[in-house]
Amino acid sequence: MISITPVEAFNDNYHWLIHDGTYAAVVDPGDPKPVQRAVEKAGLKLVAILITHHHWDHTGGIKALKAQYGCEVFGPLNNAIEGIDNHCVEGTRLTLPGLNLTLEVMEVPGHTKDHIAYFAAQTDKYKNLLFCGDTVFSGGCGRLFEGTAAQMWQSIQKIMALPDDTLLFPAHEYTLSNIQFALAVEPNNQSLQKYNDQAKALRNKLLPTLPAVLATEKAINPFMRADDPDVVKTAETRAEAVNLSAAQVFAVIRHWKDTF
Repeated sequence: MISITPVEAFNDNYHWLIHDGTYAAVVDPGDPKPVQRAVEKAGLKLVAILITHHHWDHTGGIKALKAQYGCEVFGPLNNAIEGIDNHCVEGTRLTLPGLNLTLEVMEVPGHTKDHIAYFAAQTDKYKNLLFCGDTVFSGGCGRLFEGTAAQMWQSIQKIMALPDDTLLFPAHEYTLSNIQFALAVEPNNQSLQKYNDQAKALRNKLLPTLPAVLATEKAINPFMRADDPDVVKTAETRAEAVNLSAAQVFAVIRHWKDTF
């Protein structure tokens, strides 16, 4: 039976550890040390690494972990990332060595040009899963370092088309700060207000707010709500414009978030 646990790293990263009690894979291990500790403590054999994009806090542990465990590395089609054994593109299907888990790759550019996500259909323990790196967070989305707002909006729409019960596993614990921005966009969103209380309660206990449920994100995440009348009104007021498309609304609020 597959289990997924967060390995905390740096200030707010989660390196997601996927395991069955014997074999394990890890997503975006920027720091090898906490991964090594988690693997050794649980008596696991690390057999695979999944990389979503090239940023150092997602790739910095590849070399050390691969040297120690001989694990297989999957990642985007980017030759600048050292250590990848299997380059993945849209529609690539892969089965993690030793683990009964098949993943399908989605290309989701925006945060970076090479960004991919890994989707798994329903497993014996979990509903649908998406390891989404820095594309979407709970209550937010990634900053546009390389891609355009149009690309990111398209990528988010692709994620929104997944089943509503999909569990999202982002790479950062940004939920509370994202919610503060979301409340500025939609101060009267009662679902968001309730979610804020729930997230605060979890963080007060030093518990993760993740994974997030896609259906919930559709109700509270302004970057998934660019066609909602309240979000549109806020964006048009801020941009001093009218008749904005959903893509334009997304661009306005993404730019606003950069300086919030």
